[in-house]
Amino acid sequence: MRFEEIQHRIEQYKSQGKTLFTTSSFQSHSLVLLHILSRIDNTIPVYFINTGYHFPETVKFKDQVADEFGLNIIDLKSDVPKFMQRDPMGKLLFTSDPDHCCYLNKTRPVDAMLLSHDIWINGVRADQSATRAAMKEEQPAKYGCVRFHPMLDWNSKMIWQYQKEYDLPRHPLESSGYVSIGCEPCTRRLDPDMQEREARWFGMNKVECGLHTDLINK
Repeated sequence: MRFEEIQHRIEQYKSQGKTLFTTSSFQSHSLVLLHILSRIDNTIPVYFINTGYHFPETVKFKDQVADEFGLNIIDLKSDVPKFMQRDPMGKLLFTSDPDHCCYLNKTRPVDAMLLSHDIWINGVRADQSATRAAMKEEQPAKYGCVRFHPMLDWNSKMIWQYQKEYDLPRHPLESSGYVSIGCEPCTRRLDPDMQEREARWFGMNKVECGLHTDLINK
């Protein structure tokens, strides 16, 4: 979708009395959607899923982007304290059960947002994975909420061109070889022969956190 189409759809939702929100990981490529939303309506709440495991650089970058774009950013945290996020051996869940770790720190907090909002503006792209390629531009989620995927038909070249046109800031870890940046324990630098998402949960047979598998109706 192009800017005008995204703007029209958002204005249409608002005219229908729909409540909107978006989420962001504040990676460089995710800033395109945030910048577009800031041009359309910067009061739409942007939830930063604060797992407590993010790189310090990501948290600092989030604050920088909030200031530059004039966004309404809200931290979204798990209601389960870290000392309870351990397996029977006492190890933190990201070491032994990353799926459950993601559920507690990402999926469950956003699940609650679906109860209180009508439209989830989500920046997934079809070129990122087979799971995302199977998604539709508008797709039902839980509790009657609808996922709106305005970036679905964008590719990495289009993202780069928009970043260049508007001189968007870049995540500080990109210069160190990080491309897909999530929680620090589950993110590694990208090797030349790896695809973007393979830098996440490396060696764990896992490519999604649950936000785009559990919180969507096919």
